[in-house]
Amino acid sequence: MTRSVMGKIDHSSAGAIHAVQKNEFTGRILAYLITGHHAGLPDWEYEPGVGGALSGRLTSFENLEKALKGNPPHDILDASLPSSSPCNTIFKDNEAVHVWIRMLYSCLVDADFLDTESFMSPDKAELRVNDCSLEKLKIVFDSFMEGKQSEALQTPVNQARKTILDDCRNKAEQAAGLFSLTVPTGGGKTLSSMAFALNHAIRHGKKRIIIAIPYTSIIEQTADVYRKVFGTDAVLEHHSNFDSDKNNSKANLAADNWDAPIIVTTNVQLFESLFAAKSSACRKLHNIVNSVIVLDEAQMLPTEYLQPIVSVLKVLTEYFKISVVLCTATQPVLSGKIGSGQNILKGFNEGTVRELMTDPDKLFEIFQRVTIQMVGNSDERQEWPNIAEKLCDKEQALCIVNTRNDCRELHSIMPEGTVHLSALMCPEHRSEVIAKIKSKLKENIPVRVISTQLLEAGVDIDFPVVFRAFTGLDSIAQAAGRCNREGKLEKGKVFVFNPPKPPPTGMMLKAEQAGQEMFRVYPELAASLMPEAFRQYFHLYFNRLNDFDKKQIMDLLAGPDARQFKIQFRTTALRFKLIDDAQQHGLVVRYQSDAIDNKKLIDQLRFVGPSRRLMRQLQRFSVNVYDRDLQEMRKNGMIEDVNGIWVQTDKNLYDPIFGLDVKATPNMYW
Repeated sequence: MTRSVMGKIDHSSAGAIHAVQKNEFTGRILAYLITGHHAGLPDWEYEPGVGGALSGRLTSFENLEKALKGNPPHDILDASLPSSSPCNTIFKDNEAVHVWIRMLYSCLVDADFLDTESFMSPDKAELRVNDCSLEKLKIVFDSFMEGKQSEALQTPVNQARKTILDDCRNKAEQAAGLFSLTVPTGGGKTLSSMAFALNHAIRHGKKRIIIAIPYTSIIEQTADVYRKVFGTDAVLEHHSNFDSDKNNSKANLAADNWDAPIIVTTNVQLFESLFAAKSSACRKLHNIVNSVIVLDEAQMLPTEYLQPIVSVLKVLTEYFKISVVLCTATQPVLSGKIGSGQNILKGFNEGTVRELMTDPDKLFEIFQRVTIQMVGNSDERQEWPNIAEKLCDKEQALCIVNTRNDCRELHSIMPEGTVHLSALMCPEHRSEVIAKIKSKLKENIPVRVISTQLLEAGVDIDFPVVFRAFTGLDSIAQAAGRCNREGKLEKGKVFVFNPPKPPPTGMMLKAEQAGQEMFRVYPELAASLMPEAFRQYFHLYFNRLNDFDKKQIMDLLAGPDARQFKIQFRTTALRFKLIDDAQQHGLVVRYQSDAIDNKKLIDQLRFVGPSRRLMRQLQRFSVNVYDRDLQEMRKNGMIEDVNGIWVQTDKNLYDPIFGLDVKATPNMYW
C-alpha cells in the first residue's frame, strides 16, 4: 500500500475501534486517549456545535479494515486488555471516572511531547532538568524565616504571626487530605501557608506545591515574595499574562507541564485545566498528582461552578494523593449539604476539612484593627449627598461602591481633587493614580478616593477611614483590610452604608441582601468580622443562590453512565469558563503614561505587528469592553482594528480622570 493511500486512513478511529473490540468497556478508556491524542478528548455523544463524538467514530469500521491492510505489528494487535477497570475496584464515586481518564490522557500527551522534544530539540530537553528539591527549598525557607523573625519586634501582632507559623509547621504532620487555614488579614498567610506546604509535602513524599490565586492583579507580587525566598528557578509563575519573552527558558518549558517544585497560578488556569479537553491544557494534570494545592482567598471560588469544583477537589484528595488547603480570612462554608430547596451544594464530607489554626478566634481578636459602624440602619437607603458630606468631614478617606455608575455618580458631587478609580481605567492609569494616593497618605496630605471593588484585594494601601456600600460580609472584610492596615492607629474606622439603589440582579444583589440580614439580625457578630460571622453569612448567602452548577457540568461528567465511560469531555470544556470573556473585548486606549510611551507601542503594533512582548506591554493600556459597546464605538469610527487589535482613535473616548467613556461621541481624530 502506498504512503499516500495510507495517509488518508483515520488511524485514531481505527485504533479506538480495535481497543473496543478487545474489551468493550476498558477499550473505551483507550478509545478516548487514542482519538484525543492530537485533537483533544472527545464527547461520547454528539453535541450540536461541538464536534464529532466518540460513539460515532467507533462505528466507522472501514477505518480499521484499511489500517489492518498496512500489517501493523502483531504484538500490538494481540495485546490483551484487563477485563475490569479501577472504576469497579477503587473508585467509589462516578465523579472520579472523568478525572482518572484525564490523568491517563495527560500522561500520554506529555510523554509524547517530551519524546518529540528529546528527539527534535535535545538542547531544549536538557534545560528541563531541575535540581530544586523540596528538601533543599525547605532549608532555604527555614533560614529565611529565622532571619525574618530575629529582626521582628516583640509585639503582640508579631507574636501572633509566630503562632500562626508554628501551627502551620506542627499541623503538617497530619495525614494528607483537606485543610482550612483561617488567618486574619496581616497574619502572614503567604509565608505561613508555604511553611505548611513544604513540611507537609516532605513528610508525605509529595512532589510539588501549587499556589492558586483568584486575582491576576496580585499573582505577580505573590510570586515575587516566593522568588525572594527561593530564587528564580524554583518558582514558576503561570497565568494568562505569562510573558515567555520576559521569563527564562526553564520557566517557559516548565509552564508547558508544570514540572517545577513551586507553581504560582490562577484559579482560572488550575480549574479550567482540570475540566479541559485540549492536549495542551491537559498536559500538566498528571503533575498535579501527589502535590499540595493552596487555594488562596478560597471564598472567591465562583458559586455558579462550586459543585464541580468541590467535586473535583474531593476526588483529587481521595484518589490522587493531593492535599488541599482552603486559605482565607473569610472562610466559606463548604462542608455538608449547603443551600435550600432543590438548590443543594453537596460539599465536602463533614469532618474531612481540618483547621490548621489552634485558636482562630483569638488570632482575629489580636489582629482586630478597625471598628465597624453602620450609617443609618441596614434597611435605610442613604442618598449620595449624605455620603459625600460624611466623606468631606474626613481628611483621608476611601469609599468603595458596587458599580461603575455609582462610582461616577458619587464622585461627581465630591470636591475637586477627589480621586476616581474603576476598571474603566487601564492598568497603567490605575497604577499611577494608586502610587499618588499612597504618597499622599504617607505624607499625611488630604486625599479622598471613590473606587469600585478593584481596591478590595491585592492593593497594599492604608487609609484611616473606609466607607463601604453594602455588599457581602466577605467583601466588607476585604474593604476593612484597607483601613489601618499597618496598625498605626489604635483602631481605624469602617462605615457601612446602604447605597441609594441596590446592585443589579444576580449574585451581587444576593450578597448585599445576605450582608443586610447579618447586620439586621446579628449586628454585633457582623461587626466583629470574626470567623463565626463568616460561617453565618455564607449560610445566609448560599441559601439565596439559585444554582451551584449553572452549566450542568456534573450531568456531563458524572451521570449514571459514567462508569460505562460515556462522558461529554469536550462540551464540558466549552461550558466550564470561570471568566466568561465571550462577550468582552480588549481595547487599547491612548492613555498618556508618565513612564511608558503609549504612542510608540501602538506604532510598533501598526508597522511591525503583534508579538508576545508587545502584547504584554499593551495590556497595561487595555480596557475590557462589552461587545455591544465595542460595536457602537466601531460604528461611530472611534476605534480601529490595528493588526487584529482594537485601538482607540477618537480623543474623547478616554478621560484622564474617569478612563474609558463608552458613551462618548465622536470629536476629532488623532
